[in-house]
Amino acid sequence: MELSTVWFILIAVLWTGYFFLEGFDFGVGILLPVVGRDEPGRRVVINTIGPVWDGNEVWLLTAGGATFAAFPEWYATLFSGFYLALLLILVALILRGVAFEYRGKREDAAWRRRWDAAIVFGSAVPALLWGVAFGNIVRGVPIGEGFTYTGGFLDLLNPYALLGGLVTFTLFTTHGAAYLALKTTGEVRERAHALAPRAGLVAAVLAVAFLAWTLLDAGETVPWVTGAVAALALLGALGAARAGRDGWAFALTGLTIVAATVTLFVVLYPAVLPSSTDPAWTLTVDNASSTPYTLKVMTVVAVIMTPIVLAYQAWTFWVFRRRIGTRDLPPTDAARLPSA
Repeated sequence: MELSTVWFILIAVLWTGYFFLEGFDFGVGILLPVVGRDEPGRRVVINTIGPVWDGNEVWLLTAGGATFAAFPEWYATLFSGFYLALLLILVALILRGVAFEYRGKREDAAWRRRWDAAIVFGSAVPALLWGVAFGNIVRGVPIGEGFTYTGGFLDLLNPYALLGGLVTFTLFTTHGAAYLALKTTGEVRERAHALAPRAGLVAAVLAVAFLAWTLLDAGETVPWVTGAVAALALLGALGAARAGRDGWAFALTGLTIVAATVTLFVVLYPAVLPSSTDPAWTLTVDNASSTPYTLKVMTVVAVIMTPIVLAYQAWTFWVFRRRIGTRDLPPTDAARLPSA
């Protein structure tokens, strides 16, 4: 197997890990005002992802850096064509990070409401736009001579891509609800438990439509196996959520995200960015990759660093594995808050 193909697979793994981990972060942020209906509830909701959300974003940074180094033509065309969408995602992620840090700096309800709105916005926008972006990557975009993007921002807002955005938005919301049901106690858990199957039902309808559309357009490379796994896992997640099996519900929503992402990358290969203008200008793993020497150096670094990163992140999740409720808030705050 050529190193360019190996790095295509590694980048697919990085995006899959990012969507699995950051997916529940986005879902938690989207559900903040729905599940956390008072200040104690919102504190609990935010604390469930407080120790892990910034670590989850490392997967995005690594995926972007790996794409830049392994496939510079892909990176250049992607960022020039998707510039506005990616800028909106970046602004939203920055705003969300600042909101996590600043919402508790003042004992003022209006202050916290504004930062809570920033958390919702900073979670909802990426959850939607990542689906739009990947929908366009799989479907193809206008690329002309010299691998230059020749379309505009509105070209990205086609029905297929918008449907992909709705799928990621609802699927991440379901994943977040399952995570909250798994990680909390009291009223927060009850609300998340009730919400997960309802959000999942909407996600299931949209996901089946999007996967069917994707597989029908895939031509000869139809990954029906991974598509079927994604569909069955989501149905299983709905059943587990209704039965109160929080761990299974979260695991199965995660499996849905993993299988759906793998399906998109299988459909995409050997292209990395298809041209809807002329197949001759399609970016592939061959014409978009770096030199073999660069890929060799990157492979050595990845072999050394990847186990370290995975071990550290696994340790973080293990340390913060227990459920939390309002009783777990700091004593100076919990003394004036109702118990879970």
